[in-house]
Amino acid sequence: MSLHKSLKGSSKIQLKRNVLKRYERVDQLKKEGRLDEGESVLGLPKTKTES
Repeated sequence: MSLHKSLKGSSKIQLKRNVLKRYERVDQLKKEGRLDEGESVLGLPKTKTES
């Protein structure tokens, strides 16, 4: 089976992700000052993705 031409060189394609992992959200909230050290990481507020 051959590889489709749109999948070749996929390392060049950089798409903007619209969902962050929990650790990325925690880092972003700490940077913005919206999350304090020792605060629960469950039920985090919504965050916008960085461009």
